[in-house]
Amino acid sequence: MAMGRRRPKQKSLFVETERMPGGPRHRFYDALNGLLGDAGFDEHVEALCALAYEARRKGGRPSIPPGVYFRMLLIGYFEGIESERGICWRCEDSLSLKRFLGYEAHEPTPDHSTLSRTRARLPERTYEEVFRFVMRVLNEQGLTQGKVAGVDATYLRADASMKSIVRKGSGEGYKGYLRKLAQEAGIEQPSDEELRRFDKKRKGKKTSNEDWESPTDPDAEVVRLKDGRTRFGYKAEHVVDMESGALLSVDVMAATASDPESMERSLELAEENLKRARRSDTDNSDDDPDDDEPGGGRQIEEVVADKGYHKARTIRSLTDKRVRTYIPERIQHGKRRWERHGGRRTAQAVYANRARVKRAKSKALQRRRGELIERSFAHMCETGQHRRVRLRGEANVRKRYLIHGAAFNLGLLMRSLFGVGTPREAASRLAALLGPIRTLIVWVFSHPANRPPASHGPSRLRSSSFLMSLSPPEAGSSTGC
Repeated sequence: MAMGRRRPKQKSLFVETERMPGGPRHRFYDALNGLLGDAGFDEHVEALCALAYEARRKGGRPSIPPGVYFRMLLIGYFEGIESERGICWRCEDSLSLKRFLGYEAHEPTPDHSTLSRTRARLPERTYEEVFRFVMRVLNEQGLTQGKVAGVDATYLRADASMKSIVRKGSGEGYKGYLRKLAQEAGIEQPSDEELRRFDKKRKGKKTSNEDWESPTDPDAEVVRLKDGRTRFGYKAEHVVDMESGALLSVDVMAATASDPESMERSLELAEENLKRARRSDTDNSDDDPDDDEPGGGRQIEEVVADKGYHKARTIRSLTDKRVRTYIPERIQHGKRRWERHGGRRTAQAVYANRARVKRAKSKALQRRRGELIERSFAHMCETGQHRRVRLRGEANVRKRYLIHGAAFNLGLLMRSLFGVGTPREAASRLAALLGPIRTLIVWVFSHPANRPPASHGPSRLRSSSFLMSLSPPEAGSSTGC
């Protein structure tokens, strides 16, 4: 047989529809599309985005439907893609994702500039409403109890480098600032090596957020990571339902925000999300729920957090709102002076919290908090590839993170309805199904009575290599990734 050669081909002017490649269907995305369609996702987001498009109506490139835009952000979570360019490339490359977005095989998908313009056009409130829409769908399935909430935070690395920091106000770089200090110390023309030695030995060296900032992302703040490194970053805080593991609220804030103050803000946001999700069923009625009725009043009754969130005034504030706290207390020496922290009522709230922490219920809640909240961090920041953000500005990071949180809740809903919460989990389930079949086939072919003659060695080798390609499923992790 002669060797074939690759030659340039002339593209066809017309292609029949029947000859267009359809590609294999992806059951996970088909089920997710059906779930969003039954809930009226596209109609809801189009109504939310109508005002933003009306306010900026002018000429330019054709816009994309809001449902397509938010679906592409969901793909970023489920496929583990951190950048908008990567999302666009993946959607253009995959026929199953094109079908999920509603495009035919010959139609181009939106590029990254369209995603950037759409993100800038839509306000933060729109992303919050999309998150609440997903919470409403979870509430209809009974996945948002909301009585016991767990709170924790993590750091997100910003898209900014410590090597390019500048002084606030003057805009002077770190090297220029260091050269000026060296000249004041008596080194007239310091070299780079002399500057490094001088910087290493000088006293009082610190990189304070009051003096330094990033020229590319001024909203990012310098924060010390758990491994001791200093980086620019943001703080992401989760409020999780301790019964179902659903996210009640996600928020992105400055990296140096205090945990006790940010917890109160996140709990109020979670409370509002729960009320809006449970009030959606009665939107058509003229009567609004009162505080004494089942639909009104406070939804969250108990809060579980670690000792970093312990503060006397915060516990007093939550107690006044009739919220029971399970927050371990830091070790403190000496006698507390309660007159500085609100008096007797604050002392009573702190002592009651201390008594609750010693109970077996508190220890069980702390163990469950560590499991559920760390699971949300693992899915969103590790497998969801959002530990290092690729957007600049606190508002842009919050927009993307809100849709990441909505995608996490959708994955939880998919797992409760169909048994799988991510495309990766769906693939592992298929491997688990094929594992016993592979073992049976290998045993049959390896049995001496079933071995083929020696003359068929090459074909037997090919069949064995094919069987060995069906690898058994990997062991699942505790986070469910």
